[in-house]
Amino acid sequence: MGARSGFSAQTLSVLAALSEEPSQWRYGYALAKQVGLKSGTLYPILIRLADRGLVEARWQDEPQPGRPRRHMYRVTADGVAAAAAAALAETAQPTAHPTARPRPRLVRTRRDAVPGVAR
Repeated sequence: MGARSGFSAQTLSVLAALSEEPSQWRYGYALAKQVGLKSGTLYPILIRLADRGLVEARWQDEPQPGRPRRHMYRVTADGVAAAAAAALAETAQPTAHPTARPRPRLVRTRRDAVPGVAR
């Protein structure tokens, strides 16, 4: 899936989530919950997307008292275009024929496990 667009499935999910409301700034924690990624996966993705100019990052202007400032993220116009192109590339990928059946898997058993078969 990610090979054609150049993005991993996780990166595509982050871009898609941010593209739902492109003008809104989002916190990493809310994104992590939405896309189901842990912080060790999400934040490197956000950094790479920001380095490529597909996501903007900034510090929260007015943090809540007693809490540290948080990073906020928003998709750029290039990011929206990249997400749309990746979604289009994914739908254009050929799929298996609808009547094709999966090949049966061969299962090996031990001879002594089969009743009636002598060793």
